[in-house]
Amino acid sequence: MSQPSLTRFAWISIAAALVTIILKTCAWHVTGSVGLLSDALESVVNLIGGVMALAMLTIAQRPADEDHAFGHGKAEYFSSGVEGSLILVAAASIGYTSFNRLMHPQPLEQPGLGLAVALVASLVNLGVAILLLRVGRARHSITLEANAQHLLTDVWTSVGVLVGVGLVVLTGWNRIDPIVGLLVAANIVWTGAGIVRRSVAGLMDTALPAKDLVEVKKLLEGYRTDGLEFHALWTRQSGARKFISFHVLVPGEWTVQRGHELLERIERDISQAIPDASVFTHLESLEDPASWDDDRLDRSISDPKKLEA
Repeated sequence: MSQPSLTRFAWISIAAALVTIILKTCAWHVTGSVGLLSDALESVVNLIGGVMALAMLTIAQRPADEDHAFGHGKAEYFSSGVEGSLILVAAASIGYTSFNRLMHPQPLEQPGLGLAVALVASLVNLGVAILLLRVGRARHSITLEANAQHLLTDVWTSVGVLVGVGLVVLTGWNRIDPIVGLLVAANIVWTGAGIVRRSVAGLMDTALPAKDLVEVKKLLEGYRTDGLEFHALWTRQSGARKFISFHVLVPGEWTVQRGHELLERIERDISQAIPDASVFTHLESLEDPASWDDDRLDRSISDPKKLEA
């Protein structure tokens, strides 16, 4: 049975954002709490992020073509990058509103009803966040993971706001509400910055995570016992796709067929160990000194001595 399209989960995120926007806006309207207003604003960012995720996931799932031989997976990084940036914008807005309310505190109205509505919205976000995080990690989708992390942050934000409103009710000190709003803004900045950093790392072709590299090296070490050598291991990730390239050094007297069968076996082993990986290998002779000269990262830099020869 084929796996469901990732865009289905983006639609779920959009639906959850719409529901929580309505609920949180009602909670803010009932209470007048700036904390609940900040919570509603963050849900607007969730909605924009969900729409962006839907668009980029649709592009990312397109098959490779002549103009995009390595696929369209990097589109996911644009989605998470935009969502991270929007989170920072929302944080600035929340911070400004909270600071203004801190200077001019106002009493809350009907806090009990507002808390109940906000709690329902938080439970909706929590359920969707857990679903997106599970699917995102299983399917190696940075877009769904970023969306899930944002929703989880929204949940913790809501918890903080609910606590703040509750303390206002218990103590009567209205400034607690905007103080919580400022703390919410700081937490959102931290999350947004982390999402942006991860998106930039993906666009810059950062190497695969350490656990994947360890798995690759472990497999290659097993083949070294047969007298083979490996070098020039390069990796990168493009959305859900992973790319692994390295050189395989074998005895010079091997036939082309024997070398080909070895490479096929190695590539198959790595693909089974690391799902969604595209493996590229290059066969070289152990006895040829030139095989040991091209293990630098940038092979496009020609050796002046070879050019003179």
